[in-house]
Amino acid sequence: MSDTLTRLEATIAQRLTASPDASYVAKLHAKGLAKIAQKLGEEATETVIAALTGDEAELVGEAADLLFHLMVLLAEKGVALEHVLAELDRREGTSGIAEKAARSQD
Repeated sequence: MSDTLTRLEATIAQRLTASPDASYVAKLHAKGLAKIAQKLGEEATETVIAALTGDEAELVGEAADLLFHLMVLLAEKGVALEHVLAELDRREGTSGIAEKAARSQD
C-alpha cells in the first residue's frame, strides 16, 4: 500500500476519536454514517463534473477529495483499506465483463 495512503488511514483512525471541534473527520463521524455517505456521494459527483468540464488540476483535487472521503467511510465502517486493495489484487487479470458475470450468478 502507498505510504501516503497508509499515513492517511492512520490519521483518519486517530481523528475519529478527536473532538468534533478539532477535526473535520471527527465532525463527520459525529454526524454519522449517513452524512459520511452523503459527503462521499457529493465528492463523487464533483469528480465526475471535473472530469467532464475541468482541467487536470481540478480533476486531481476532486479525485483526492473523493479518495479521502472514501477512506473516512471505510474507517467509519471498520474496513481496512488493505481489504479493498486485496480485493483489487484478487480481481487483477480478470476481465471486467467476466468478473461482473460471476457476481450476478451468486
